[in-house]
Amino acid sequence: TLPIQPSQIKVSADDDAVLGDEKAPVTIIEFSDYQCPFCGRFWSQTLPTLKQEYIDTGKVKLVFKDFPLDFHPGAVPYATAVRCAREKGGNVGYWKMHDKMFEEQNKLDGGTVSSTVIYVGDETVKKWAKEIGYDIDSCLDSGKFKKEVQKDLDDSQAAGGQGTPYFVIVG
Repeated sequence: TLPIQPSQIKVSADDDAVLGDEKAPVTIIEFSDYQCPFCGRFWSQTLPTLKQEYIDTGKVKLVFKDFPLDFHPGAVPYATAVRCAREKGGNVGYWKMHDKMFEEQNKLDGGTVSSTVIYVGDETVKKWAKEIGYDIDSCLDSGKFKKEVQKDLDDSQAAGGQGTPYFVIVG
């Protein structure tokens, strides 16, 4: 029997954060959730080597897209917080907050959701942002980037994603 041909998936990096040379010939699009332990494992165990051997050498760029799982109550607000850091510090701010979220992943419990509080942990996440140099208080409180996070989720599902982390390689 012939090997099964990989499916062609349509997904774009649109305006998401990029790590590496924008002109790199290969793009890895990562769909991820800050509360996902497997995503945390990718960040801590695989990404450093990928970065050293491929991203830092200009062969690959990594695009991060949010894939908030519905059973992680903090997934959307955490993703929103990282986008708020990007608003303040561009891609550098984004990746600094992204890394901080994964460094502190064991503390991301999600808490409870109510109509007045996005999730328990707002103050902690705001404090982490300040530690890396960004005041995201008003941005996070406004929920400004929730639609962008939802768009990423829609993109992940349209691309066939069923769990995290999920990767699409282009080029």
